[in-house]
Amino acid sequence: MPVVFVPSLINPPLVLDLARGNSLLRWLARQGFCPLLVDWGSPGPEDRAQDVDAHITELLLPLLRSLDSPPVLVGYCLGGTLATAAAAAHPAAGLVNIAAPWRFTGYGEALEPIAELWDQAHATCEQLGLVPMEVLQSGFWRLDPRRTVAKFERFARLAPGSAEARAFVTLEDWANAGAPLTYGAGRQLFDDFFSADLPGTGRWRIEGRAVDPQALACPALSFVSTTDRIVPAASAARFGEVRELAMGHVGMIVGGRARAALWEPLAGWLRDVRPTR
Repeated sequence: MPVVFVPSLINPPLVLDLARGNSLLRWLARQGFCPLLVDWGSPGPEDRAQDVDAHITELLLPLLRSLDSPPVLVGYCLGGTLATAAAAAHPAAGLVNIAAPWRFTGYGEALEPIAELWDQAHATCEQLGLVPMEVLQSGFWRLDPRRTVAKFERFARLAPGSAEARAFVTLEDWANAGAPLTYGAGRQLFDDFFSADLPGTGRWRIEGRAVDPQALACPALSFVSTTDRIVPAASAARFGEVRELAMGHVGMIVGGRARAALWEPLAGWLRDVRPTR
């Protein structure tokens, strides 16, 4: 049974395979699973019209239809939002959401700087046909600027060349190396998701059908962090079995407690839904 990991559109997918000794995908492979990682590629201005819906209908669904059997879909961050829509449009053996946003009104006051950012950037992004990573990163920084400064202060106190310093650089290289979004995806994300909350209000449609997670026929599992600033708990998808973690958005994937808190419970759940031969 394939396990298809759907990453966010915003950062590179390799946080799920960050480094030797700290890779969720490699660890799952050693447990006997077949993890497959979607890579959205690097769009150019010619892809400007490819919105979030098109990433699902033109890229993700054709991939799923090429598989020999229905997969378990595992979506991380915005990838979980996309995976949920895909599971509504294509048979799936299971759906797992990890820190995935769904009810975007749950961002509350944090939406104000996000809306302001898009007001300032959208005209330039429309001309470019792309939303550069720098625009997206500045949005993340606005969610908690004090925490952003504090992590670099901690890094400055680390011994140069230490394992902890190298791990910090590896993670920051990942976080800041993403491809741009297409303008269409950025516009839909900011206008239809953050502003209008189409998913959370039941108005998001894929291939003409409403995306209704409650109507999914497959088992579902959701990992929700109570301390996540990127995807606040109030905005997170809570479909099927819900497991709450008090861990950061990235820490739940690659942090020191990730294996016990998320990797092992995920593997146990996958074993339960894996069909017997």
